[in-house]
Amino acid sequence: MLAKRIIPCLDIKDGKTVKGINFLSLKEVGDPVELGRMYADQGADELVYLDISATYEGRNTFVDLVRDIAANINIPFTVGGGISSVEDAGRLLLAGADKITVNSAAVRNPQLIRDIADKYGNQFVVVAIDAKRVDGVWRVTTHGGRRLTDRELFSWAEEACRLGAGEILFTSMDHDGTRNGYPCDTFRELSHRLTIPVIASGGAGSADDIADVLDEGQADAALAASIFHYGEYTVDGLKKELKKRNIIVRL
Repeated sequence: MLAKRIIPCLDIKDGKTVKGINFLSLKEVGDPVELGRMYADQGADELVYLDISATYEGRNTFVDLVRDIAANINIPFTVGGGISSVEDAGRLLLAGADKITVNSAAVRNPQLIRDIADKYGNQFVVVAIDAKRVDGVWRVTTHGGRRLTDRELFSWAEEACRLGAGEILFTSMDHDGTRNGYPCDTFRELSHRLTIPVIASGGAGSADDIADVLDEGQADAALAASIFHYGEYTVDGLKKELKKRNIIVRL
């Protein structure tokens, strides 16, 4: 069985790491390069940097920041936010990113997933999906959760998989920043439906929450932010707790 991955997530706005609740009420929590280096030293398997206002504000992800991260951090990292073309993805790859995430632009133009995968490989493409429950249905949102679409989570994830996504990063907007745990039943269904890894995001408040989504939810990796940013857990400390719960992780 493959080891489960622990991935600190750094949401970026105006070059600073921020954290909020349900994508709103953002607070600065530190420098993205320094935080990333600290998490790498603690044993993070990967990092994810999301420029959360890039699509909403009409900006591309800051390539200079990606270069700075690549020069200072020795573990794989993924970058997303405002990526709307193969050229955008290529600039980030050349700047040092190991993977990119596409979200709003892929919903608008699903062919983008195939185009990037064809040029750079499936392993380079992570499709990020932000969704919330509306009348009992998981509805996909775009633009940092600000726009509700008519797409449904599971069908969109399956389509993204067919188009060449290498991984799916699903964030529950209903749980994001609440620290009340992940919707494990949803992640379990998503994992059953897909043939590619699923990264769980949105709701981690404790080691128990992460253990639950990796075990009961059958996610391949867990993304977390608040518990690391506010010093409640170190990455290596969290992994030791997970190992006690018989979750296979790299120590």
